[in-house]
Parts: sequence; C-alpha cells; structure tokens
Amino acid sequence: MGDRAGGRPAPETGGTGSRLEGGRAVSRTYLDYLNEKAMPHMWCPGCGNGNILKALLAAFAALDLDPRKTVVVTGIGCWGKADDYVTTNAVHGTHGRALALATGIKAYRPDLTVVALMGDGDCATIGGNHFIHAARRNVGITAVVANNHNYGMTGGQFSATTPAGSRTSTSPYGHAEEAFDLCELARAAGANYVARTTVCHYRQMEKLITEALAGEGFSLVEVMTPCPTYFGRLNRRGGPPEMWRSLKEEPGLRTGCLVKASRPSFEARYAEIQKAARALTGEERDPDAR
Repeated sequence: MGDRAGGRPAPETGGTGSRLEGGRAVSRTYLDYLNEKAMPHMWCPGCGNGNILKALLAAFAALDLDPRKTVVVTGIGCWGKADDYVTTNAVHGTHGRALALATGIKAYRPDLTVVALMGDGDCATIGGNHFIHAARRNVGITAVVANNHNYGMTGGQFSATTPAGSRTSTSPYGHAEEAFDLCELARAAGANYVARTTVCHYRQMEKLITEALAGEGFSLVEVMTPCPTYFGRLNRRGGPPEMWRSLKEEPGLRTGCLVKASRPSFEARYAEIQKAARALTGEERDPDAR
C-alpha cells in the first residue's frame, strides 16, 4: 500500500484537508484524485466504469478527503483496474478478496477512509461470503459495486447477479439460476447504508456515493452498468446507445437510497471492547497508539 504515482502527486495538505498552492488553501477537485498518467483507461467503448470512476472521485472531492488517508481496495475484474487510476493509497487484491483486505485495513486503522471497488463477480460470486460478513459486522467500508450481470474481463461468464434466462458464454442456451439482489442481501445482513443507481443517472450516482462515504458502518452503492462486449452481444441488446437507453428506462428498477440505519460500526464497538479490556488488565495506553 502506498501513494500512487500519477499526474497529480499526493498534494501537501492544509489544516482543513484542502491542498496548498503557493501557501494558499485551495479546494480539491476530482482531478486531484485522478492518476492522469494512466489515462486513457482500459475499459471498452460503451462500458460505464468511467462514469463510476468520475462520480467516485467527485465524491472524494465533495468530502475534501485527504488522499494520504484514503485507501482504495480492488479485486480482479474490469472495475478492479480502477486502482490504477487514483492518486490515493491503493491495494490490488486477489479475486473476491477485496472486502477481506478492506476489513483488515479498517480494523487496524479506523482513522482511514476505506473504499472497496468490486464487480458483481468479484463481490457477489467469488467474494459473496466476505460481502455478507462485512455487512453483518457493519465494518466502516464503502463498497461501490459495478454490476454488469457477468464476468466482463474473463469472457462473459455468468455471475451471481446474472438474470435467469440470460445467455452468457457459460450458459449459451439460457441461465438456469435466479440472481442475487445485492441491495436486499446487504440490507438483510445488516448494512447501515444501501443504495442503487445506474451509470445513466450521474448526479444521483455522485450523491449516493458521497452519502455512503460520509456515513458510519458498512455502506453499499450498487451501480448498474452495461457490458456491450459480452452481455449485450450475447443477449442481442444492441450496441452501447441501445443498452444505455434500455438501462435508463428499465421499468421496476428501484434506485436511490434504500436503507439508512445508524447501528454502531464494527470499529466503534471493537474500540469499546479494547478500552474495557485495558481497564481490566491495568494497561493504561494503546500499545499501537501513534
């Protein structure tokens, strides 16, 4: 884990967390969090991941987050490449393990802002168990999940969110399984904040990610995004314009903030347990205190 080399290196910070230019505090913009040297990105034409990245970095700027105290954790997959494009600290993990890594970071350094970026395969399929338990523990992590209904990077295989009946490279005649509702799963497991949006609704997406980052406990923002390269082609959904129009107008898709609770976070409860344990053992200070 370390500061990312990029077009805008981690800036000197002022007292409020804003960056300094010529000794003067200047409010950050999303460009302060973007690794411009890594552009252009690797995502396919028509993919919505670029929109999600812009909304995420704009949310960082809206909250004036210090890049040195922000950690982006990714796994494997198309959206998992996002760690290359940020100037914050970043960890690129193995497939399905982004939330396990993020939990460890937040447990040890609760002062950090920790964000896990995952696709539906990474989060709900290979990492489904970690997803359930991160929500159950209510760890102070913001999970931004790009849901395109398939494994986009590895050839269009079905995932845990692929709709029943859909064609994929591993279900060429139709998918026999029902899909997870990620938002309902997070709600049932105990997440404090649950929201859904689409890449077609940029202002809503930025607002929801900002709210999720600002809250306590585990938060999920599921972002529905098209995959023209595999899911769209195999299901004859048309090209990018047709897929974006269909997603924007999809009937019955619930978007917005779906859950907003105030359960104590895992790290807050754990700190109380540590305090009580030290009082019982006569230890006066935190051995890990900085």
